[in-house]
Amino acid sequence: MSDGNVAADQLRLFIERIERLEEEKKGMQDDIKDVYLEAKSTGYDPKTMKTIVRLRKMEKNDRDEAEALLDTYKAALGLS
Repeated sequence: MSDGNVAADQLRLFIERIERLEEEKKGMQDDIKDVYLEAKSTGYDPKTMKTIVRLRKMEKNDRDEAEALLDTYKAALGLS
């Protein structure tokens, strides 16, 4: 087997792995969507829940900084 065939086989394997992972990711995204829909059906607000999920991913100091900046912008626009 020539080096070209080995490289092509290796590339094909990488592409196939990526495709499988993309399919798994789509399945996970569908599952997450279903959870938000279930929460909505019981009275929770999915948009607010998504914000909470995003905030929980952040480090505390980054979250505090983002909240302070939001408060500053709200005050500047008379929203506080």
